[in-house]
Amino acid sequence: MHIGCPKEIKPQEFRVGMTPNAVAEAVAHGHTVTVETAAGIGAGFTDADYIAAGAKIAATAADVFAAADMIVKVKEPQTVERKMLREGQLLFTYLHLAPDPDQTHDLLASGATCIAYETVTDDRGGLPLLAPMSEVAGRLAPQVGAWTLQKANGGRGVLLGGVPGVGPGKVLVIGGGVVGTHAARIAAGMGADVTVLDRSLPRLRYLDDVFGGTFKNGYASAGNTIELAREADLIIGAVLVPGAAAPKLIKRDQLKELKPGAALVDVAIDQGGCFETSKATTHENPIYEVDGIMHYCVANMPGAVARTSTIALGNATMPFMLALADKGWKKACAEDRHLLNGLNVHAGQLTYAAVGEALGIATVDPKTLI
Repeated sequence: MHIGCPKEIKPQEFRVGMTPNAVAEAVAHGHTVTVETAAGIGAGFTDADYIAAGAKIAATAADVFAAADMIVKVKEPQTVERKMLREGQLLFTYLHLAPDPDQTHDLLASGATCIAYETVTDDRGGLPLLAPMSEVAGRLAPQVGAWTLQKANGGRGVLLGGVPGVGPGKVLVIGGGVVGTHAARIAAGMGADVTVLDRSLPRLRYLDDVFGGTFKNGYASAGNTIELAREADLIIGAVLVPGAAAPKLIKRDQLKELKPGAALVDVAIDQGGCFETSKATTHENPIYEVDGIMHYCVANMPGAVARTSTIALGNATMPFMLALADKGWKKACAEDRHLLNGLNVHAGQLTYAAVGEALGIATVDPKTLI
């Protein structure tokens, strides 16, 4: 199979879909790989690194899309990229379709087969291709939240760790999954007073057993959430419903109940955000204010640490990428129900029910396609 890896073009996106190690593995499996020139520069990989791994270098993204049977990316294809997709081509990347009707309709119109990293599953009920970036985003969230809280950025002027004689800042993490757990660990490590909320009692028991001495936890009822939010300096939204739009946990009219200058960091912004006032921002202009509350809603947070993120993502995607290339999407998905769960679009048909429900589009059962 001919695999193509274009340079990411979303603003301030420095990651790349394939590392040189991934290229070398694909070439060892007998595949051809074409990488757009300078695709890896943001993550510290040169064209020479890719050539040494066995890749061909293309001058433009159009050349990559025209040559490849499978496109491997990081972020969802932008408008100009969607126009380059063709019938029968395979796209393997993050999609986050539920809050993005324009992308969804374009992918359906392209006739391509699109497999989304974020809905591939595993035997433990996890999301193995989302987990590495969730870990990165979770660990970044307290860091960017602490920066947002600085007075020069419009925040409360609170140091999360406090100092002798001055108490620590209070951090509320809503969601106790991968993002929330990593966010809580880092915030607690910074010296903050941290509470994690979740609706799963088994998950809360796990957090208590493993981290009981590090941070507190509570049940994420609506009443408990807003009660703790009123006391928080930093609130991290870390709730994910796989493939679906994120629920809105704090409404616009509740912002007036929060501390003036408090910071909201919405890690779920790729799925529409879990605060009603969230809107996607970029690393170039990451924060904005609504009713005296600062919002950090960068839609590609892991792109800020592109090298770590690229290598972590590549480690996770490589086995699936090789399976798709070695077997073709249909056989690979027939043999791996978890990979089949990643199928979102095929030949003009939407194949992921949660996206269909969010956008009001009819779906087909992906099992009928293999």
